Amino acid sequence: MAKNTFRTKEKEGKATKRISNGNSLFSFIEKKLDITGLIGYGIPVKLVPPFLYAATLALIYIWSNHRAESTIREINRVQQEVEDLRADVTTLEADYMFSSKQSEVAKKMQVLGVYEIDEPPMKIKVKK
Repeated sequence: MAKNTFRTKEKEGKATKRISNGNSLFSFIEKKLDITGLIGYGIPVKLVPPFLYAATLALIYIWSNHRAESTIREINRVQQEVEDLRADVTTLEADYMFSSKQSEVAKKMQVLGVYEIDEPPMKIKVKK
């Protein structure tokens, strides 16, 4: 079976550098973040599963925070709507209570030709 050639071998104890001589942004970043001494050339296969696990946990964490914040925004929106509806109900109840007073009903009935009596009713007594 052939050997794993995923990593390039260091030649005679000296690491060969892959940094380009260009003046691009990526070559600058590669020069500043030279970590070949730490992990060598290529990707160490033994670090891939822990990295994928950590990346998956990070994605779940980000999704959870996003979901929580959107739920909080939805709750705030619904609470504001409930407060507005509660104010509307209070106003409508006050208008209804005012319009159901005897004096207000009498004013509305005068338009139809029905008037309120001014004298109290008389009690009729029947003798047996």
